[in-house]
Amino acid sequence: MPRKFNKIALSINAHPDDAEAWNAGALRLLKDKGYRIVIATLTAGQMGGCKMSMEETEKVREEEAKKAAAVLDADYYCLGGEDGFLMDTRAMRLKVISLLRKVKAGIVFTHLPCDYHSDHRTTANIVESAAMISSLDPVPVEEEPLEVTPLLYHSSPLTLSDPLGSRIADPHFYVNVSSVIDTKRKMLEHHVSQQDLMKHMHKMDDFFGFVLEGNKNYGRHVNVEYAEVYWQHMGGGFQKDRQIQEDLAEFIVSRPGAQNE
Repeated sequence: MPRKFNKIALSINAHPDDAEAWNAGALRLLKDKGYRIVIATLTAGQMGGCKMSMEETEKVREEEAKKAAAVLDADYYCLGGEDGFLMDTRAMRLKVISLLRKVKAGIVFTHLPCDYHSDHRTTANIVESAAMISSLDPVPVEEEPLEVTPLLYHSSPLTLSDPLGSRIADPHFYVNVSSVIDTKRKMLEHHVSQQDLMKHMHKMDDFFGFVLEGNKNYGRHVNVEYAEVYWQHMGGGFQKDRQIQEDLAEFIVSRPGAQNE
């Protein structure tokens, strides 16, 4: 029989609002299936403020992240990295391993390795490396090793393009999040500070609407109203069990020719 991993899903990303923007829908569906949800960020998003200092921005964004996580009754952790200057270090890898073990993660979500944002790419590398050895005894952290290497999944921002704008591989699967889009909207709306930031950075009048329009666009790919997209990390060192695909079977949709079908 296929192995069953802990029904604890950890979404660990670079910044506050990343989990809400990229995979809040799937997290809500998993919660409805009995999963415990945990949200973590490697940074507090200190650069994501307008007319505020780094210290002020950090306080505002951490509070926003806690309120958004509370919508799913999720714990929120910030691992203390610096937004815009995130580095793949031994210390940060150990922090991630400690968190994986502390929450006993069975499922881990993070960014794509080829994401458009350098902090996202760095996070993907840290999380992949940490997850791979989180079950090994010699790792020098206090927490007990996980019983098995957790399953690793990657979410995407709103365009299937790499940092240079080239198209990346089709997602392994889409998740129909139409039934829980109000939860996603509610979580996003706690990140009030990002509305002004996106107006300043990208001339975007409605950041929340832009995110949901991206989910509508993904939905058009597979003939549903709203969708999120995912890849499972199937490389060496990771299990190949398709637990999310099985547990959310009624919500999984794919395009003809997609990988991992």
